[in-house]
Amino acid sequence: MDKAKGRRRLQGTVVSNKMDKTIVVQVDSYRRHRIYKKPVRTQKKFLAHDPENKAEVGDEVAIEATRPLSKSKRWRLREIMNGDQPSSDQEATSGDTAAV
Repeated sequence: MDKAKGRRRLQGTVVSNKMDKTIVVQVDSYRRHRIYKKPVRTQKKFLAHDPENKAEVGDEVAIEATRPLSKSKRWRLREIMNGDQPSSDQEATSGDTAAV
């Protein structure tokens, strides 16, 4: 049985990775204003545990709620959705230009 079943998951962007094994993830959400009915963007930042320091600033990541890991860290990195890894086409062309 999956331990993580029923845990809250969020998706956001990494805005800081300066701490060791910790990232700051900004989650944007849109809500409708209760009187004016206009969509209003709200932003919230969460500290998440990144044990291998994989996430970079600008990466789109999924985080998951977990037990308290420190005073303010209650989330952990679930997966990196789209990192800035170069595709195989870019690697092939960069290798060709370096040989010239």
